[in-house]
Amino acid sequence: MSGLSLREQLLQAGLVTEKQARQAEQQQKRHVYQGTRNVSKRDREQRAAAQAAEQQKAAAAKAARDLELNRKREDKAAAKARWAEIRQIVEQHRIARPESDDYYNFVLGKKIGRVAVDAALRERIVRAEVAIVRCDGRYELLPADAAERVREREPRAVVPAGGATSAAPVEDDAYKDFVVPDDLIW
Repeated sequence: MSGLSLREQLLQAGLVTEKQARQAEQQQKRHVYQGTRNVSKRDREQRAAAQAAEQQKAAAAKAARDLELNRKREDKAAAKARWAEIRQIVEQHRIARPESDDYYNFVLGKKIGRVAVDAALRERIVRAEVAIVRCDGRYELLPADAAERVREREPRAVVPAGGATSAAPVEDDAYKDFVVPDDLIW
């Protein structure tokens, strides 16, 4: 009798009928199926929640990227519009440069630039009646009021006046006793 299953042993002993044994097996199978179904249902719910969270994170990241791209596009468009306004101001108010071998030299950052001028134009630049503006890679001369309008749109476009870029005087200047001639032009 030891080789028989519990079901067969109970049937042979007469403790259960065939119908009761089948019902017990079906109930056990239902219980196992219900347990796995509930577990899989919970797993599916957890997976769905995790996927929803990932989708929300991805959507938030995409929204942030889109906002950044839109901001960059708007900044680029605004800069393009500012430079278009600057070009228009320069075209309208440009002072014609004379054909001359005389140049006005100025410092812009670490570079030295030069513009062809005559004596009258040099005086106007020194008195700040005329300003130098950099537009499209060229230096143009504009009246001070037009240069101020350019400065409002883009401060880097206007070359600072000569006094603004000069370095602070050095205390131990070896050449302080030498006189600089008034007619020196560089």
